[in-house]
Amino acid sequence: MMEMLNGGGGRPVGNTECSWCRAVPGGTGIAVLTILLSKNPGVPLLQRALEKLQDLQPILRSKLRHVKSTSSYHLVVQSSPSVHINVFDLAASRRILGADGLEGEDRSSLHLVLEHELNCNSWDFHEGTNKEEEERVLHASVYELPEGKWALALRLHVVACDRRTAVSVLEELLVLAAQEEGVTNEETRQGIQPCIEDVMPSGYLCRKGLLGRGVNLLNYSMSSLRLSNLKFDNAGSPRASRVVRMTLSAEHTTKILSKCRTRGIKLCGVLAASALLTAYDIETGGVVSNKKRTGKKYGVVTLVDCRSLLDPPLTRRDLGFYHSAILNTHHLKGRETLWDTASKAYSALRSSKEEGKHFADMADLNFLMCKAIDNPGITPSSSLRTSLVSVFEDPVTDDFRDARARLGVEDYMGCASVHGIGPSLAIFDTVREGSMDCVCVFPAPLHSTKRMQEFADRMRAALVDAAAAAH
Repeated sequence: MMEMLNGGGGRPVGNTECSWCRAVPGGTGIAVLTILLSKNPGVPLLQRALEKLQDLQPILRSKLRHVKSTSSYHLVVQSSPSVHINVFDLAASRRILGADGLEGEDRSSLHLVLEHELNCNSWDFHEGTNKEEEERVLHASVYELPEGKWALALRLHVVACDRRTAVSVLEELLVLAAQEEGVTNEETRQGIQPCIEDVMPSGYLCRKGLLGRGVNLLNYSMSSLRLSNLKFDNAGSPRASRVVRMTLSAEHTTKILSKCRTRGIKLCGVLAASALLTAYDIETGGVVSNKKRTGKKYGVVTLVDCRSLLDPPLTRRDLGFYHSAILNTHHLKGRETLWDTASKAYSALRSSKEEGKHFADMADLNFLMCKAIDNPGITPSSSLRTSLVSVFEDPVTDDFRDARARLGVEDYMGCASVHGIGPSLAIFDTVREGSMDCVCVFPAPLHSTKRMQEFADRMRAALVDAAAAAH
């Protein structure tokens, strides 16, 4: 087997990737990109484009192999491209999307496709046997929709796909589908990139001694027990990932981004602040705490794209999972304004990065994540919630409008599932043609759709007010 792994450009998964392999069976780490098309894309055209993309990016033609006898995982690159596109006609699409019981809610067909795909788990490997199992990391489906349009859905295991990868896949796929058959200006890659631990700057993996790591684990564990959470609606029923969408006009987005530049902060600080203030307001009714030790503490996880920080640095075309998580806690008492909270949230993130926590604490957070997966009872109500909200350090900026227009792309949505371990709300933000578009994922029925739609609406109202205050 190792000969095949080495000869085909495959490798064992790294520690961070292994954590995602452990998380996906429970429902966290299924990445989905859905694209709404105004015309039938034609399966042969999509097949050729996806196979070209697999030629250029070997990780997309790999399979994830689970070796039960050693409890290990490997990425095995296939020698040639191979994509099977599931095609659902109108009747099948109606049947599949209606089965989720959401047809009466205010959701577009693209929204329904996204939610359905988030809850299709191809990597829930069976336990209790010594049999080796493997599954390809990329799955593709085409849905014919009632409004005379089509949706293309790409579903990937997060071990091979962080958010930067998803954006690159979208960009490259649109370009390849618009090109003449057989034409490509990109160089074919022979193998997949190393895991993040193997290209981490020197010193981080061994910087902390055993005692230092033990103290760090204890601090994270004790801090998590003191964090406030959103009210749980139903903590006992099986869970699924659901989505609410939050958009902001170009005018409001421009004002917010301008104020961010003036204050020297990033959009992630503003999004985190709007979530923090909304949670506090909902939980306390907006009552101001006058006592020194009272108030509410919330956790914010920020995902950092580490590609440019690695040794050697990787580029945006290096696909895989190269994000790191930074967990910060924030204490609110009800007197805070959004802009001051945003500055504090971003300042905490910046300080953590300056201290190297995005690398130095990676192993500790992965360890705690796996412990919580194995022992959900150590989390409140066995909810497996690790924080109030997760955000990305940098937003995605859509700069491929022309390619979208050529193929009749009307809309797209992308995110990853969180109904196993994760935050109460995961925000995937995009600045598209000057407007902010956030796909917000949450675990249902742990949190109800009604409650989370209200949460997103109140976040949006806070952002609109912040834009008005951005002089």
